[in-house]
Amino acid sequence: MDDLWYSEYYTPDVRFSIKLTRQLHYEKSDYQAISVFDSAEFGRFLTLDGIMMLTERDEFIYHEMITHPAMAVNPHIKNVLVIGAGDGGVVRELTRYKSIEHIDMVEIDERVVAVCKEYMPKTACKFDDPRVSLHFRDGLKFVRCTQNKYDLIIVDSTDPSGPGEVLFTKEFYGNCYKALNDNGILINQHESSFYKEDAKAMQYAHKRISGLFPQSFVYQAHIPTYPSGYWLFGFASKKLHPVNDLSAEEWKTLGLSTHYYNINLHKGAFALPTYVEEMLNDE
Repeated sequence: MDDLWYSEYYTPDVRFSIKLTRQLHYEKSDYQAISVFDSAEFGRFLTLDGIMMLTERDEFIYHEMITHPAMAVNPHIKNVLVIGAGDGGVVRELTRYKSIEHIDMVEIDERVVAVCKEYMPKTACKFDDPRVSLHFRDGLKFVRCTQNKYDLIIVDSTDPSGPGEVLFTKEFYGNCYKALNDNGILINQHESSFYKEDAKAMQYAHKRISGLFPQSFVYQAHIPTYPSGYWLFGFASKKLHPVNDLSAEEWKTLGLSTHYYNINLHKGAFALPTYVEEMLNDE
């Protein structure tokens, strides 16, 4: 039998490929094509419209880095809004905090959650936590109706195309600002800075967020199966600084076991390469 490979084009001249053992699932939902594959090197992985979302082997990096930095700055977060994140990884990490009282998760595509429950149980394992409320609707419309409610909003969106496009607009970020309380933090996946189209999306998001939030920063992580292996996240707040207000000792006392995130890495993640700083300053 011929070798089976999954390939994703990062540019017309660059592609990333993983050798497959089999395809486990494919469907076309009302919003996107959902596929699950199995591979020897990265285990099971999920794609939406042909774009890699997560693999079993390295998903912990993304989910720890989109969740724990905000919690280490404010370990007393109680009310959280998660937009996107249908694979369940963000909810899994948040539910590890006993201090969190309620999590609203808004995912436009109910089928993503259903597929991940069936095929990605290591990430989609905490949707039944009593603190979690699932809302299958448009994230922009949901946040538009909320004011001064959340301590933390995490935007775990797909790339700025298809269903995820509205989650990169000025209107959306403005509504997030209004939905946060005075100490509120906004975390978003911020694309990458390496390839041209990803970099445009990164600059676009930073320009809009930094125009709204007094504290607006970008931090980094190494994620092998994402374009270039180098990925960025946004940290924005009305008051709290991601490094100066870090509650390092208090977070350590929680005793959470992590595989990527730690307090020293937290501080270093906000120290960006010169070319990334220049791209952000250009905006």
